[in-house]
This record gives sequence, C-alpha cells and structure tokens, in this order.
Amino acid sequence: MTSGPIVLSMGDPAGVGPELAVAAWALSGTAGLPPFAVVGSRRILEQAALRRGLHAPVTSVATPADALAVFDTMLPVIDVESSGTWGGSAYTPGEPDDAGAALALASLTHATELTRDGQASALVTGPIAKSRLASIGFDYPGQTEFVGAVCGVAAQNAVMMLAGPHLRVVPITVHIPLADVPHVLTTDLIVRRAIIAAAALTRDFGITNPRLALAGLNPHAGEDGRMGHEDLAVIAPAVAALRAAGIDARGPLPADTMFHAAARETYDVAICMYHDQALIPIKVLDFDEGVNVTLGLPIIRTSPDHGTAFGIAGTGAARPGATVAAIAMAGECVTRRHSHD
Repeated sequence: MTSGPIVLSMGDPAGVGPELAVAAWALSGTAGLPPFAVVGSRRILEQAALRRGLHAPVTSVATPADALAVFDTMLPVIDVESSGTWGGSAYTPGEPDDAGAALALASLTHATELTRDGQASALVTGPIAKSRLASIGFDYPGQTEFVGAVCGVAAQNAVMMLAGPHLRVVPITVHIPLADVPHVLTTDLIVRRAIIAAAALTRDFGITNPRLALAGLNPHAGEDGRMGHEDLAVIAPAVAALRAAGIDARGPLPADTMFHAAARETYDVAICMYHDQALIPIKVLDFDEGVNVTLGLPIIRTSPDHGTAFGIAGTGAARPGATVAAIAMAGECVTRRHSHD
C-alpha cells in the first residue's frame, strides 16, 4: 500500500469545501494531521483563504508525492484548471452553477483515480451538490457509488459508514425513498453489508472482534409481527447467518432504545435499515465531527458528514471540525491498514 500523502477533492466551489480545505491546512499542525494535497483550483482556494481571512499560502504541485516537500509551509494543490481539465469561472460562494459542478466532478474524478492508482494513500472527498452534478450528466446517487465504480466495486458492495467519537452507524439502504425500503431490504443485502462492515472494522479500525447491533425496521422491532413482518422474516435470519459466520451480531433491536449512552457501550457499530435511522442519531451526537467512510473498497475514502452548505459558504461561519476529522481518520486508517496488511 502506498505511503504517499492523502488527496482531497475540493467539492463544489460555491460551497464550503474550498474554505474548509484551506482551514484544515491552517489547523494541520495543531491537529496533527498527515500531509495532504487538494485536487481542484489553486485560484479558488487562494480566494477562499482570503475570503475567510486565513494566512494560507497555496502552491501548485504536479503529483501527490510532490506535496510532501511543501506541506509544512504551503497548501499543495494539484490544479485541474492548469491541466486543462476544466474551464473555470469566478469564485462565487453560495451561487452554484454548472461550471462549478464540472469543476467538482473533475476534482472528484482525478482525486479518486490518483488514489486508485496508488499515488495517494487515501481519498477525502469534499461536499458536492448531487442535483447540480445530475444536471451535467452525473448518473450516480452520490459520491460513494461513484468512487466504488471508479474502483471497480459493485454498488451493493460499497458500504457507507458514518463514524464519530460517540457512534458508528451503517445504513443498509441509503438514497432511496422511505416507501421503497421494505421492498429493497433483503436478508442477503443485510448479511453482505454487515460482513463488509465487520471486516473493515478489523482492518481499518483495529477492532479484533467487532460487535454489531442490528436495528429493527418497524417500531419495537415489529413486536413479534404485530407491527410488520420484516423484522422476523428478513432481519432475524440475517442476524442468525452472521452469527453462524462467527460474527458477534444481535438483533433486531428496537431502534428507539439503541442510541442512549449505556446502549452504545454494548456494540461497535449499529447496522440500521434506512438512511435517517442511521444519520439522525449520529448527527445529533457527532454533528461537527462526523465522518463518512466508504467500506468495501480497495482504497481508503472518507468525507466530512455534511453538505455544501451554500447558505453559509463564504461567510466564515462554516466550522472545519468534520473536515479535520475526515483527514485524521483517513490517516489513522492508512496506518492501521499498513500494519494489518
């Protein structure tokens, strides 16, 4: 596995991604962050630093390896503008457009390819606007599925985990309407994604025998079938299959009693059945430090667990905690994967 620096995709230039990348570099010494390079626009990052009032000298580098020599004194940028990948426009925080979406996609694509090809040790993705990307032909539900595709991993095997100081969660179904969840949810899907999560917790998080708590789908985990059949017919067999495979799994558990402090002490990850069942508790507990980690990939990929925040972009109100946490977690996973492999 490569020992090169981490690469960050810049995210939508009208969002908070550029300013938070610069802010993370400014905090890198005190936060003990590993070296990283931003893939994006040097010009926009310079303007974002000025807008935020940060002293953050920015310099262009050709490769991630070149970042190591300058990182202590300057923020290294692999400039996709100068390479001719993207045409550019004015830095207009809070005013997204198709040109900015094209830059975000160019940044994401190049950063992912650099990591896939071994030039970078890990990928941290900045926030994008999926609706904007869709308008320029981006045909993926989100960055998780895109990164998986670039790495040759089927969508069902690229598993999202949200991790913070107080909680880790994996949603089995993600970006689909709530009404579709009971039809998409299968025992096989739960087992496959839970096995990927358990393996990643061992390889990248150093947990030798991870404990999995599986949430029920229905209120009170179905109450023995009185409130829906999925808990008995779909989730309980998945728990049995995981236990037969030697994984410490239990459930289905009533979701409303899984996330208080005492309950969280009994498991290492909560396996949840749909998007909000997983994301609401972690955003309540770890909003400023939540990290999105993609499991099941040949590369390490993390992302701050927030969006573009167009409404506050360029105002200086966006906090860099989640970006710092995403970079730090990526570095920790690199170290653990080196020792594990």
